[in-house]
Amino acid sequence: MSPLHPPPLNLLDKFHGTEPLPLYTARVCVEGGESGHGRASGRVRSDDGALVADLRLPVELGGPGGGTNPEQLLAAGYASCFHGVLVLFASNSGIALTDLSIDAAVTFARDPVDGLFQLSANVVVHMPGMDPRQAAALVRQAERTCPYTKMFRLGISHSIVVA
Repeated sequence: MSPLHPPPLNLLDKFHGTEPLPLYTARVCVEGGESGHGRASGRVRSDDGALVADLRLPVELGGPGGGTNPEQLLAAGYASCFHGVLVLFASNSGIALTDLSIDAAVTFARDPVDGLFQLSANVVVHMPGMDPRQAAALVRQAERTCPYTKMFRLGISHSIVVA
């Protein structure tokens, strides 16, 4: 197995185009499982086989727990992406981040506007031993750049079609 390396710093080079330039597309399929309900008893698989997980309703929503759920997967994506962007900016500035960790919480809630559902997210960045002003500056850079943060702030282009 090849050693693991972070992405190249030139990933931070500005792109000048009129349309988004796709760099990578993740593809997954969710099937309903025992109850026929993807969220309650489904299974998620990525097209490359790297992700295979059972989905279960958390106990807090009346389920048995024992599997992952969309909120955990979204929180994991957000935290790992934000972590990666912070490391890129720090490396680009010659700053070594030791013991950096990101906590992300995604909350599934009732929406007071339509009476149905909404999501919210909170991120806590742990940068022990780092100057607070320097840490805040790096976090601001990452917040402007992280695709997950941009998605939460601006929305996301999406489509739903019947096949």
